[in-house]
Amino acid sequence: MTPSPCGTAEKDIGLEFYHSDSRGTGGRLKVFSEDFIVDEISDLPPPKDEGRYSIARVTVRNWEMNRLVKQLARSLRISRNRIGFAGTKDKRAITSQLMSFEIGPQELQQLEMDDIWIDDVYQASRPVRIGDLIGNRFSVKVRECVLEGQDLKDDVEHCRVQLDELGGFPNYFGVQRFGVSRPITHLVGRSIVKGDMRGAVVTYLSHPSKHEDEHAASYRKELEQPDGRDDLLDDFPRNMNFERTLVEHLARRPEDYAGAIRQLPDNLQMMFVHAYQSYMFNRILSERMRRGIPLQEPIVGDMVLPMGEKRVPIHERPIEVTQGNIDLVTDQVRAGKAFISAVLFGSESRYAEGEMGEIERAVVETECLRPDDFKVPDAQRCSSKGSRREVLCPYESLKTEHVDDGYILSFSLTKGNYATCLLREFMKSQMENY
Repeated sequence: MTPSPCGTAEKDIGLEFYHSDSRGTGGRLKVFSEDFIVDEISDLPPPKDEGRYSIARVTVRNWEMNRLVKQLARSLRISRNRIGFAGTKDKRAITSQLMSFEIGPQELQQLEMDDIWIDDVYQASRPVRIGDLIGNRFSVKVRECVLEGQDLKDDVEHCRVQLDELGGFPNYFGVQRFGVSRPITHLVGRSIVKGDMRGAVVTYLSHPSKHEDEHAASYRKELEQPDGRDDLLDDFPRNMNFERTLVEHLARRPEDYAGAIRQLPDNLQMMFVHAYQSYMFNRILSERMRRGIPLQEPIVGDMVLPMGEKRVPIHERPIEVTQGNIDLVTDQVRAGKAFISAVLFGSESRYAEGEMGEIERAVVETECLRPDDFKVPDAQRCSSKGSRREVLCPYESLKTEHVDDGYILSFSLTKGNYATCLLREFMKSQMENY
């Protein structure tokens, strides 16, 4: 079927189409934190008496991950490097995830912080790592829909049937990757890989958003010239902690922009370049859809990812689709044992061949990039070898429930995929409503 064009600001971050042709229910997510519930599916470190690490299920309400780790480290009086987690979660939500702490279980169980609950504490010999995340279970309520009554029910069902027939949804990187209210993360990453560290810092500091308060917006205008501006530190907005980190460094060391980037948490440094790679992936996926190349049927030249353990694709071992193996690969894709992919361009990327390879090369060329651009010696955490990502995301246990003020979708996704990209197929709302 022909994809439906996206008419919202999502197209500016590469999400140019929907698969479904439903009208769209409209609506908003996360009106209340209870509307967005995430329960992590984790690979538990095995228990060990007297183990070095305390493992716990940590449930939080409305905590951004970097801020959460910082506050936990401060309250427990340990380095943030002694806290491990398997994946980042949405801020405005109730989320439950596995975390590790390099302290004794009694110290951890005594912790008391607002909107943070610690459960299921045990000891293990290894910490929780990023690879321990298998997936997430979601329960998401959509409120303030533009459709009502039977029209709403019919539209939700129409969309669900189309996605079931596809076997998933277009596996875009969602708006959270770029910033819902201020989508500039990929622009920071673009400056970094092009060697423009000053541009990266200024982009992150400035670019006020219409969703910010007047105080923050006025600060961002001042921060277009951040060097030596210690005069700005006295009344810095409380919710701009990372911006303050950059300004404090530049106040001490004017023009040391790479050094300022290095002061940020490691995962935030990596996120900048990853967001830029994600932006290019979204454009590549959109072009495949524009050309009518199926997401669930491989073509010659595609690179497919075999299924690994725990139903997670093996990104390091792509297999090229040729005239000789296309029937076998097609059977594997239909059986859910392999996934068609697109490139996340980096220093060691391998393009697809055929028409998909043409698409990948064309998008990268419009950005005037070379593989070596993704080797960043001045901020090594920002370097990226690249990878590949599935173009279609399957889901499990999708259920719909209609309530008086909207509807609820419940489902499970494997790690690295965005619930909002499933929700957008149903809602087709403005970007800020996700």
